[in-house]
Amino acid sequence: MMTAEMLASPVVSDDRRLLPSAWVVAWMGWVPRGGRVFDVACGSGRHARLFAENGFHVVAVDSDATALAALANVANIEARCADLEFGPWPIGHERFDGIVVTNYLYRPTLDRLDAALQPDGVIIYETFMRGNERIGRPSRPEYLLEPNELRDWARRQGLDILAFEESEVQTPRHAVVQRLCARRTAS
Repeated sequence: MMTAEMLASPVVSDDRRLLPSAWVVAWMGWVPRGGRVFDVACGSGRHARLFAENGFHVVAVDSDATALAALANVANIEARCADLEFGPWPIGHERFDGIVVTNYLYRPTLDRLDAALQPDGVIIYETFMRGNERIGRPSRPEYLLEPNELRDWARRQGLDILAFEESEVQTPRHAVVQRLCARRTAS
């Protein structure tokens, strides 16, 4: 079965897709040091590794057991194989200091991600938006954010928006993306 992640995964001819997203790198400093991070649809774990190497404890979830195998025995990473779209929610009621999502969109999980965010926790999100269909995959509307969709979602959740942008990028491949970094203020 083709998942949203498969449709959204970058296709490039070199190892650039294995490097952490510049957006994630730029905003990871807002995640409380040493905290727990949930890497959603992590693939082979480029962001899970980034956070783990920087002293965070990471729960990395993906439906691809083969991709997750790359995380076996990596310190500070707990890899969980789970279907984020049709299976049971793999983190139950766990809460995290950071949540990172890249190249993945399944709208029914958005409110679950909000519920998993600790006070003072940060969500870093980067995925494809409308306009990407003229460039390549993904091109189906269910896998493309509408203009301002992540910002509007964050506002509805009461999150403080630290950064938001919509742009056409060339790296790691030509795409139209939407990016958000938002924080839940402790109450």
